[in-house]
Amino acid sequence: MPLLTASAALLPVNATLAWVLAVLLAAAVAVAALAKLTPDQGTSRAREMVTAGLRAAVQLVLVSVAIGWVAHSPTGLPVFLALMFTVAVRTAGRRITSDSTWWWTAVPIAAGVVPAVSLLLSTGLVPVTGITMIPVTGILIGGAMTATVLAGRQSLAVLRLRHGEVEAALALGMIDRDARVEIARSAASEALVPGLDQTRTVGLVTLPGAFVGMLLGGADPVTAGAVQLFVLVALMAVQAVAVATTLELIARARITDLPRHEKAPGPRPLRIPWLTPRRRTRPEQESRTQAP
Repeated sequence: MPLLTASAALLPVNATLAWVLAVLLAAAVAVAALAKLTPDQGTSRAREMVTAGLRAAVQLVLVSVAIGWVAHSPTGLPVFLALMFTVAVRTAGRRITSDSTWWWTAVPIAAGVVPAVSLLLSTGLVPVTGITMIPVTGILIGGAMTATVLAGRQSLAVLRLRHGEVEAALALGMIDRDARVEIARSAASEALVPGLDQTRTVGLVTLPGAFVGMLLGGADPVTAGAVQLFVLVALMAVQAVAVATTLELIARARITDLPRHEKAPGPRPLRIPWLTPRRRTRPEQESRTQAP
């Protein structure tokens, strides 16, 4: 079945679609506002829903117009992929922290996506063409971004909540990095739960986008299922790397969430007894002053 015919039969693009989308968005905003689903600090979730819905509509229109040129342009493809990565880093960073360390989220996203995409390209499973690189890379970047945000927010929250336990671990002789890892590891691992649940329930509860898209494009169900399995397994690998890297960066105080006037705790200076002068206590200073 041709792609246009199948997609039109599934969801016709007309005024009715626009009306239904508006009703659904209004319902989401109304529920969030009535239930007061708002964080302790920050913008109202209802307002964020309005912004997100309108932004998604504008972005998808622009992408739909540009995708034909990007998919077949040797210069447009890397530019578009770089734009996707930049937006993901900015979004993840600002979701995790409000200070200047937000740009470190580029590390976990790249650490998860680059090896996976390189493996797919080197083995020939994914050809170097825009029509395949854009959706595959976009799915992986999106998965890494989501995992990074969840791991970062959960880790920083639990470190604030259990700050006393971190100090106790330091008092027992653990170094800063190890103490933070021990406290935040369990919270960071929660970022893997959505991906695991999606993989466990695929085909039984949900039919993900790659599977449905290939069916609409005319592929047989076996091929569509194989592609979807590949996407899910690649996502688990990407997200595992992203979560582990995010935890490490937070443990090393590369990603923090401090007010602007505070500095992130860095590594403690090395103190060598025979090179570092010993600070005298007040009684010692007074005795030296009173000595004849």
